[in-house]
Amino acid sequence: MRILGIGIATLDIINTVDDYPVEDSEVRILHQEKRRGGNSTNTLAVLAQCGHQCSWAGVLGEDPDSRCITADLEKYGIDYQSCHSVAGGRTPTSYITLNQRNGSRTIVHYRQLPEFGFSQFRTIELSPFDWIHFEGRNITDTRKMLEYCAAEHPALPRSVEVEKPRPGIESLFPLANVLLFSRVYAAGCGFNDGAAFLQSVHQRVPRATLVCAWGSLGAFAMDRDGAIITSPAYPPDKIVDTTGAGDVFNAGIIDGLVRSEKPSRTLPNACRLAGFKCGIRGFDGLACLPEREQPVTG
Repeated sequence: MRILGIGIATLDIINTVDDYPVEDSEVRILHQEKRRGGNSTNTLAVLAQCGHQCSWAGVLGEDPDSRCITADLEKYGIDYQSCHSVAGGRTPTSYITLNQRNGSRTIVHYRQLPEFGFSQFRTIELSPFDWIHFEGRNITDTRKMLEYCAAEHPALPRSVEVEKPRPGIESLFPLANVLLFSRVYAAGCGFNDGAAFLQSVHQRVPRATLVCAWGSLGAFAMDRDGAIITSPAYPPDKIVDTTGAGDVFNAGIIDGLVRSEKPSRTLPNACRLAGFKCGIRGFDGLACLPEREQPVTG
């Protein structure tokens, strides 16, 4: 399948420490790694390993770090011809402190590049694609992109990642076929239960498939008939690196749905994939895992 992802790419500088430092202290880094990051490109890197033909559309700077990003995309066979380059632009950078003790990570993000806009998006020929995935950011232009897809390519499935509360992000919901929520967003809406959160969203967008990752408690989904599906988490024996686990989970969901699998099968497979990722560094060696057991439904 051919999948297009819209979003940002970053240079991630990941510093692994024995324990998270207290303010105004000094600690020694145990391991440092630089790699390409960004939610959409992380998701595409996994989907490419699952056998899909992936393309990314976003904004690149014109600095040495941007070459690190494009080289990594090339490694996974991800096409980036639809990207927009900004003369003199600097690559966004995420400084990540990874706590070796429990696998948690803290991110400090620097960004000055503009977002990928509708004017660039409308030049992309969408007819070859089987799926298009959006990061829920740059709300005004993303809404225009979704409206354009709905009008010009209504049969093309559209997924939107809703990672955190942003002003106006709810305006994207009716334009998506699949909404991928985070626990952070659900909590920001006042919910501490994934099923109740999805039931609330379903009342507003009854025709969409809804998914919400819930960290160590697994994940929830709701199909278009309003049936709730749940899956436990599948943590590794030792948590090594949780950076990008949500992006890997989203890749597992998209992989299953683009293959026309039911959410009841797709959800636990995505949880297994995300759990496997937490036991390794980076994104190499990730592919969609076989189903091992049926999810719990309610």
